[in-house]
Amino acid sequence: MQILDTFESLENDKQAAFFMDIANRFGVDETALQSAISGWKAGDDYAARKLHYAAEPKSQELIRRLNRVPGATARLVTMRSVLLEHLKTHPELSGIDTDFRHLFSSWFSRGFLEIRRINWSTPAEILEKIITYEAVHEITGWDDLRQRVAAPDRKLFAFFHPAIPTEPLIFVEVALTTNVSSAVGSILARDRTPINPASATTAVFYSISNCQSGLRGISFGNFLIKQVVSELAAELPALKTFVTLSPTPELRKWAESLAGAELTDLMRESIANAKADIPPTMIAEITARYLLLAKRASGTVYDPVAHFHLGNGAILHRVNVNADLSPQGIKNAWGVMVNYLYDGKKIEANHQAYATEHQVAASPEVRVMAGLPKKLMGDKNV
Repeated sequence: MQILDTFESLENDKQAAFFMDIANRFGVDETALQSAISGWKAGDDYAARKLHYAAEPKSQELIRRLNRVPGATARLVTMRSVLLEHLKTHPELSGIDTDFRHLFSSWFSRGFLEIRRINWSTPAEILEKIITYEAVHEITGWDDLRQRVAAPDRKLFAFFHPAIPTEPLIFVEVALTTNVSSAVGSILARDRTPINPASATTAVFYSISNCQSGLRGISFGNFLIKQVVSELAAELPALKTFVTLSPTPELRKWAESLAGAELTDLMRESIANAKADIPPTMIAEITARYLLLAKRASGTVYDPVAHFHLGNGAILHRVNVNADLSPQGIKNAWGVMVNYLYDGKKIEANHQAYATEHQVAASPEVRVMAGLPKKLMGDKNV
C-alpha cells in the first residue's frame, strides 16, 4: 500500500525516476539464472522450468505483491498508463512495460471478464463513463446516450473485471437494422423511427471503444464481438448478418503522404491538387488500395482497424463513401467508413489465412476497386 501511495503522490518527473529505480533494482537474479543455464540440458523438463523461473525479473513479483492490496488492480492499471506516457521519452523502461503486459494478459484473460448489457437502468456512475470513454462517435449528452442504450433496436455491451466492477474495459454499440448500413448518420439520427428488434435481420457494430489506456495491448475486442454475436443470435433468431460500420482513421494521413506505391499517378495528382474535392469513385478506389495493398513491415495491413477485424476472421465487405460526414470523419478519411462482415462459417479459415499468410479476405467488389482480380487464385471463401 505504501508503495502505491508514494507513487501516486509523486510529480511527473519523479514518477519517471520511480520506474527507473524499479528497472535498476528489480531485474533478473543473474547468479540464479546462470546456475539454471548451467543445469539445463536438452530433454530435461524440470531444468527447463527452473530456467524459465530463474529468467523472470524480480519486478514481476513486485507487481504481483502490490496487487494483493485491496483495490490495487485499478491503481496498477493507472500506473501502467503513466508508464506508457514516460516510455515515449524513456524507451529504456520497455522492460517494465513488458512485465505489466505479461501479468495483465493473465489477470484480464477472457475467463475473468464479465459481459454486461448497458441500458437506461444501468447505474449512472457507469453511464457517465460510457459517455466519457466513447472514442468513435461522440456522445453529446444524456439524450444522445438514451438513444443508444434505451431504444429497442439499439444495444450496448461491455466487458468488466470483478476487481474493478465499476470501470468498463471495452464496449461495443450495436444497431439492429434490416440492411447493411452504409452511413453512420442514419444510425445516430435522433428523429429516426425505431424498428421492432424481432424484425431485424442485420446487427451493425458501429462503435467499439477501449476504455482503459493502462490496458493498451491487452486484447478484448475479438472476444467481445464474438460473445455479442452469440448472445444476439440466441435472442433474435431473425438476425442473419453481422457486420461492422468501421472508421479508417489513418486513410487520409497515409494517402496525403503520397508515400505508397499502391496509388496510381492520377490518384497522386488528384490528392496533391485537390485534397478536399476528389471524386467519390476515386476515394473508394484509394480506400480499397489502402486497405488491401498498404502493408506494414510485418506483412500485416497498414490500417489498425482493418488489422483488428481481419485478424478476427472478418471479411472486408464494402467501402462506403460519405458515410461519416462529421468533422473528424472528413479530416481522417474523407468521410469513408467500411463494413467488415463476420460470417460464422468462414471466420476461422479467414483468421488462419490472415495470421499465417497475411491474406486479406475481401469481397469481389472491393478487390476490383483495388485493381485486383475478383478472387484470389483458388479462393472459395469470399
